[in-house]
Amino acid sequence: MGGVRVERRHRRTVVLVIVLTQLVVAVLTGAVISVAYGKLDRNFRSGDEIEHQTKKKHLIGGDPLNILVMGSDSRAGAGNDIDGQTDIGQRSDTTILVHVSADRKTVYGVSLPRDAMVARPECKSSDGEAPAADPVIFNDAFSLGGPKCTVEQVEALTGIYIDHYVTLDFAGFKEMVDAVHGVTVCIPEDVDDQAHGIVFKAGTQELSGQQALNYVRERYVLSANSDIGRMKRQQAFIASMINKVVSAGTLTRPSRVYNFLEAATGSITTDPGLSSLSKLVHLGWEFRRTDLSNISFITVPFEEYPPDPNRLQWAPSARGLWKVILNDQPLPKKYREQVISAATPPGTPSGTPTGSATASGSPSQSPSQTPGESASQSPSGTPTGTPEADQNGLCT
Repeated sequence: MGGVRVERRHRRTVVLVIVLTQLVVAVLTGAVISVAYGKLDRNFRSGDEIEHQTKKKHLIGGDPLNILVMGSDSRAGAGNDIDGQTDIGQRSDTTILVHVSADRKTVYGVSLPRDAMVARPECKSSDGEAPAADPVIFNDAFSLGGPKCTVEQVEALTGIYIDHYVTLDFAGFKEMVDAVHGVTVCIPEDVDDQAHGIVFKAGTQELSGQQALNYVRERYVLSANSDIGRMKRQQAFIASMINKVVSAGTLTRPSRVYNFLEAATGSITTDPGLSSLSKLVHLGWEFRRTDLSNISFITVPFEEYPPDPNRLQWAPSARGLWKVILNDQPLPKKYREQVISAATPPGTPSGTPTGSATASGSPSQSPSQTPGESASQSPSGTPTGTPEADQNGLCT
């Protein structure tokens, strides 16, 4: 029974931070607004107010935004019973702290591993109660008290004021992928995980909604790093989806925009401060000058948790990262190792983004790459990886 429980705990969906970054500019398409505003606005589900554990730090020149994005594996609701499991409650193994600079030109998401051992403050919410505990696994806050308690835990651990939170479920994830007619990924090797019904051929390919869900859930074959590798592949998928949705092939097609927004608004739960289409439109408008090369994803520095090699803890250098975010500074070089950029997601040819670069449609190029570069490839045509990419199940 223990093995079955572990398997269930690891069937998680990727959280679409894109809803809170570049993608929400799609609601600015006038044809969609005029026809569907009322319906989309009624789709929103509002969660609990955050009981903040820290005060917001106001900076000269404007205030940045910090948004906590989480995925829910709840089987409740249409389209979420993907494997016959109906009694597992809700859990989230995907949590990303999204920092948006005060000038709204830079966005970076910091993934927080589910297995990290942390100190949790007491929290009560409409989803339940999470008693204070130290040490305790990071993910338990969501299981016991839902997104509100996870937000309060992150604030207590980092000192960072969280302005908003968003959660997304299985059904919404699949529908959002299908709404944009698939998302491109690069898979470095064949995947034959018959035990979990996940099979892929190696190579660059476009995944539909169910295929995408299988891809972001896979943790047994693709990466030696297991959960960490899966987390990096989720970052790569999000980057690729951002790239796809801001491309001309999506933004210039009102039906795709509407379908994407219908899927997104019907499957997310937000704090009351973000729970309407008008509020999301306002947030989206602020990202109109954000360039794809300035949207990136990293993982909080972590290390092995000494009492238990199967658990992690945040490394001491994480404290420096929280200071960077608090002071609204660009990511220093030491935190940008293995960074994943929305301009050139892993597996795409260097200098050749899969979509246009900004909400306004101007071209973009990752500053670390030059035109004409190309990734080295295996005989099968799949880009070969670095040791880090290989361990995480990523192409270069």
